[in-house]
Amino acid sequence: MDGPSGSGKSSAAKGVARTLGYRYLDTGAMYRAFTWWMLERGVDVEDAAAVASRAGQVIVEISTDPDAPGIRVDGTDVSEPIRTREVTGAVSAVSRVPEVRARLLVLQREIMEDGGIVAEGRDIGTVVAPDAPLKVFLTASEEARALRRAKEIGTVSVETTLADQARRDRLDSTRATAPMTKADDAVEIDSSELGLDEVIEAIVRLAKERGI
Repeated sequence: MDGPSGSGKSSAAKGVARTLGYRYLDTGAMYRAFTWWMLERGVDVEDAAAVASRAGQVIVEISTDPDAPGIRVDGTDVSEPIRTREVTGAVSAVSRVPEVRARLLVLQREIMEDGGIVAEGRDIGTVVAPDAPLKVFLTASEEARALRRAKEIGTVSVETTLADQARRDRLDSTRATAPMTKADDAVEIDSSELGLDEVIEAIVRLAKERGI
């Protein structure tokens, strides 16, 4: 499952995984974890060479339990710290570095190789799992996405979230390495006017139709 920030990917992916009895992988959390590590060590995230030189040092462990998602970096639980606005503002810069993407691509594929998993991110259907039996591109209007994200964060206005969101969309969709884009064979679902249960139901129905 791919899509922009605020489209509801995480909640939907966890819900689908629970319903189907599958594992769940939040690849975005992995990029956030790398970003948190870089910021903690004073690495200039706008310096791609500096980020690339440290990418091999980050040790990430992520839970694939949809009922107990979490992520650790070098043994430290960073599930909450990676959701700060500081990390959110820097993650696009880190995630566009080819060495970071290459490192995490290997980890993501290792986690996914046993099957039975719902993975969400921005390049799952196009790069990480191009042969996935079902690809969903979840989207929503800019306003709906900003409202959801602002509510989730709870400390910033919708207007500020809208500006931050537009910046991330631009960076994620124009980066040279694995830009966010809809796979040719992905099913697009617009969640602007849909409740979470409706989105989950639609994706589960697609999975069952394909015998997944």
